[in-house]
Amino acid sequence: MRLGAHVSVAGGLENGPIEGRSIGAEVIQIFTRNQRQWDSKPVTDEEAARFRASVGAHGIECVMSHASYLLNLGAPSAAARRRSAAAFREELARCAKLGVQLLNFHPGAHLGAGEEAALRFVADCLREAIETTPDSDPVTLVIENTAGQGSCVGHRFEHLAELLERTGHPRRTGVCLDTQHSFAAGYDVKSEEGLERVLAEFDRIVGFERLRAFHLNDSKVALGGRVDRHECLGRGAIGFPLFARLVNDARFAALPGFLETPAGPPGWKREIARMRRACADGVATRSAAAVRAAARAPRAVPPPPPGAPRGSRPARGAARARARGVRA
Repeated sequence: MRLGAHVSVAGGLENGPIEGRSIGAEVIQIFTRNQRQWDSKPVTDEEAARFRASVGAHGIECVMSHASYLLNLGAPSAAARRRSAAAFREELARCAKLGVQLLNFHPGAHLGAGEEAALRFVADCLREAIETTPDSDPVTLVIENTAGQGSCVGHRFEHLAELLERTGHPRRTGVCLDTQHSFAAGYDVKSEEGLERVLAEFDRIVGFERLRAFHLNDSKVALGGRVDRHECLGRGAIGFPLFARLVNDARFAALPGFLETPAGPPGWKREIARMRRACADGVATRSAAAVRAAARAPRAVPPPPPGAPRGSRPARGAARARARGVRA
């Protein structure tokens, strides 16, 4: 896995790669704009040139932008949704100009209108963004799984599969798995066997071919706590062995993994170094026993609520995308 963190761009976008290199990062995540405000100044040609030069000069292999937390692409209000969609298209254009490869975002919240409506709204916004910004072709839209807080969608793998299928454009869309969000949503990734069950569940419903990145965070809340609260690696309810397993998993060797822990730059440097040591030592590689356990294990999360459709497990493709538990 290529390792990095969400770094600051204070003083200019070109400072992000500088901070990234200072902590030993190969990849970085940034905000391309003030994420607490709706309005932002366009990226100038000079700013884009400086950022691209800085990325190259400091050996950053991949850059991912995190879209503003203000966005709610699943809002039931048409006016709110239009505002979010316009800001999302603007962010997509910024990423294209800056040479940012991945645009990560939270899918949104239904605010009482139901999951089905929110998933439909989000997918419509994503499809529109792709089809109306032809210059953004090199940028991949990356859906981040959520912790299931409030009425947020995206906390079940079925939601992610549904969004990918509804949006279309498989070359332009993918998923970022956040370890803390997964754990808080009820996916038990703490043990080796639990991790294998969860990964098998993800591959069956979404598919590893759609996985584009990881957010590497320990959790301040217990399994199934349904709250987005990150902790430093090894200090939370998950523990460090998960992260050692992930960086030693050959399936994810080419993927970027971004720290979003509260450690700050000095702590991120230590966390990145610790994960690299675990990788060099070959710690916690997948065992044959874990693979066998995953193959015979039940679902990694509780079944859908009463009233949701049930039946055979979804297959890859359209049937899988209409997965169980999506209906509100």
